[in-house]
Amino acid sequence: MTNADVAALFEQLADLLEYRGENAFRVRAYRAAARTILHLVEPLAVIRADPARAFTDLDGVGADLAVKIGAILDTGRLQALDELTDAVPAVVFQLLRVPGLGPKKVKLLVESLGIESLDGLEAACREGRVRGVKGFGEKTEAAILKNLEFVRGTTDERRLWEEADGVVGAILEWMRCCPAVHTVEGAGSWRRGRDTVGDIDLVAVAIDHDSVMRHFLRWEHVAGVIASGSTKASIRGPRGLQVDLRVVSAGSFGAALQYFTGSKEHNIQLRSRARERGWSLNEYGFHPLASGVHATCPPTPTEDDVYRALGLAWIPPELREGRDERLLAAEGRLPVLVGDRDVRGDLHMHTTDTDGEDTLADMVRGAVARGLEYVAITDHGQRVTMAGGLDETRLLRQWERIDRLNESLGADGPAPIVVLKGIEVDMLEKGGLDLPDHVLEQADWVVASLHYGQNQPRERITSRIIEAVEHPAVRVIGHPTGRLINRRPAYDVDMDAVIAAAARSGTFLEINAHPSRLDLDEHHAAAARRAGVKVVISTDAHSVRGLEVMRCGVLQARRGGLTAGDVVNSLPWEGFRGVVAMKTRA
Repeated sequence: MTNADVAALFEQLADLLEYRGENAFRVRAYRAAARTILHLVEPLAVIRADPARAFTDLDGVGADLAVKIGAILDTGRLQALDELTDAVPAVVFQLLRVPGLGPKKVKLLVESLGIESLDGLEAACREGRVRGVKGFGEKTEAAILKNLEFVRGTTDERRLWEEADGVVGAILEWMRCCPAVHTVEGAGSWRRGRDTVGDIDLVAVAIDHDSVMRHFLRWEHVAGVIASGSTKASIRGPRGLQVDLRVVSAGSFGAALQYFTGSKEHNIQLRSRARERGWSLNEYGFHPLASGVHATCPPTPTEDDVYRALGLAWIPPELREGRDERLLAAEGRLPVLVGDRDVRGDLHMHTTDTDGEDTLADMVRGAVARGLEYVAITDHGQRVTMAGGLDETRLLRQWERIDRLNESLGADGPAPIVVLKGIEVDMLEKGGLDLPDHVLEQADWVVASLHYGQNQPRERITSRIIEAVEHPAVRVIGHPTGRLINRRPAYDVDMDAVIAAAARSGTFLEINAHPSRLDLDEHHAAAARRAGVKVVISTDAHSVRGLEVMRCGVLQARRGGLTAGDVVNSLPWEGFRGVVAMKTRA
């Protein structure tokens, strides 16, 4: 069981407990434990194997939860969840996938209307019966119908990239322990950095195929064998992810890695270019098109060999989506994509002053440990009451603490990091921001985000965001479309208009690196780049562990074709301080 598996079980248990109206403190305890476990860098199994450590050392994990974690690792099950699952109607799990329907609302629908399926919920909405349930209305019915379309367009079988990445790391580590494996790499949508991954592809070169296949099938996380042969095997791994292994010859490894990395559209482009040269191209390499022709074809031990033979520069996997990458590679115009090491600062994070899990000092220490040069502390403004948002008085007190912290950091020489006084203000439903201008003028860094009124009409939401874009104190728009991958669709916003407004005003747009957001998506990130709009890649971290997801945001930026020059927080502090000082718009 991976950390994500354990966290998912605790989240499901919390949902069912809330559905049944159990103690709220107990529900929160399971949710808090799930967050802690999900963001752990090291596997729970490693912690358990260390006699000097215990699960109770983890934030929010007491003795009872520690026992349950151990049981999950041993059995793959949670007895309390199994018991509740048997006691709750099966439709509850389907309804909980609908954005906006939490456990309490689902219970009302099931008990008041006798809903038994997603189709039944749709029918109840179209017949106007949902609006008659206490707490629901016409707007709620319309939102449910819209979100049902979203749910039916997604599937539980596609996992977030970060979840799949944990599985890929574990299986690669296992396979590289096999003496018969010469080389093994991950491919597919994981390697291309897609925000979700349907299955995992591995490509290997081995000196003994049978030994490699036996080793693969002995992996401790194998939940079932789908197929097994001498050169290909498929298993069902953690969280139901299918993992496919293909063993090829050393001379075909480059062609196989390229082929199984994809995408399908990209491979079609390459095969077309190969035909222009009289070859076919597949996972085994190049072959003459004409029968009986014995002309020597280029060898393909590496991906470089494949692209070079086609007269192309090597194309980064993140760009292989069948767009303009072939043309750019042929003309030598591929961008040098931004990388993890380019990011110098993190400009969106939260502390215990609002809904964060770690203190201001803890977050700064965590950022120093990551080698960052500067950070902005951006707790929520007062509109976000559910997160304990800061009013003017509390915010100014926090900024005083940040001033003192910066003084102490530089007391004995050059400071290891610069901490900016920031805030994440909310765009109010009726317009304006949730803190007054005379306060925002004192900030080093202002992120403006939309958390409420997400079902407003397209024109209204677009207007609210553009108003924030044009506000003189706002430096960046946070998670601009509000999507939660596989859980909530983006709100209806004219992003072309937002990007155009950002280009006019010099306001930045955020790529929120949280694995469930990755917002801007790759298409909007590319559109921003074309319009000359700079982006900020930020973690939106609510704990020190949350700082680790920056790599997910960088991956999204790479898929959008962004270079370090397109990313504001790739600037070193000496360059970025000029951005902070700039109070007027271009």
